[in-house]
Amino acid sequence: MNHTMKRLTMMAVALCALLLAACDKVPAGHVGVKFQLYGDGKGSLQEMPPGRYWVGWGYEMYTFPTFTQTYTFTRSASEGRPVDESLSFQTAQGLTVNADVGITYHIDPTKVALIFQKYRKGIDEITDIYLRNMVRDALVKEAAGLDIESVYGKGKARLIEAVQQDVAAEVAPVGIVVEKIYWVGELRLPDNVVQSINAKIQATQMAEQRQNEVAQAQAEAQKLEAEAQGKAQAAITIAEAEAKAIALKGDALRQNPNVVQMSAIEKWDGHLPTYNGGGALPFVNLQAHEASK
Repeated sequence: MNHTMKRLTMMAVALCALLLAACDKVPAGHVGVKFQLYGDGKGSLQEMPPGRYWVGWGYEMYTFPTFTQTYTFTRSASEGRPVDESLSFQTAQGLTVNADVGITYHIDPTKVALIFQKYRKGIDEITDIYLRNMVRDALVKEAAGLDIESVYGKGKARLIEAVQQDVAAEVAPVGIVVEKIYWVGELRLPDNVVQSINAKIQATQMAEQRQNEVAQAQAEAQKLEAEAQGKAQAAITIAEAEAKAIALKGDALRQNPNVVQMSAIEKWDGHLPTYNGGGALPFVNLQAHEASK
């Protein structure tokens, strides 16, 4: 009897373990897809909201997060997968550029079944394989018409924006919403290309510096010239004013000889000189004075 009970207990435990093993959980923030592997309904799908479900033999459960996902395709073994996932592409001159690229996206919860039908993979495999390939292909396409200076310089931002638009347009119909694709760190170029670019940048900066110095010198020369012209014009104006004043005085003397005498009388202090050298007293016509007596 004890032996029978023990066997029954062991069978019950095994059955419970089997039942638990046949159950699967869809965590919060996820949508599950129950996929039939065998039987008459092989290939059929059933979307499952968060919860614990009996999967059973011949079925498989895939879960897809509906919150934002971020992944970096990088050379570093400490990020993402422990392999080199960085992306390489070529410019119009055939120069190879290598870069780490990040992607941020989320899944439309109403299209989870469509995503599984499209890729037949889980979210990790979709990211590692399909999304990575899409980003790489978009980089190759968009960079093919750009020279190395555009990719490394001002065109860097426009290039990654074009890649984002391409990938977003490709995956939007199946329910993957690309939020952002972005560079992670600096682009990696061949050493000789970096040296050439740096030398050209330095030469451009020196040329701009020389232009600024020339412009400054020209501005200072123009300033001195303007000051000199101002002083010359001021001198001319003063001279013209003095000449005009002299001309006016000359005209006044010719028209009225008494003007000089009147001016002297106005300035006389009222005292006769003690000695005048035998000359006539100023401003007084003595003969006219005696005749009046």
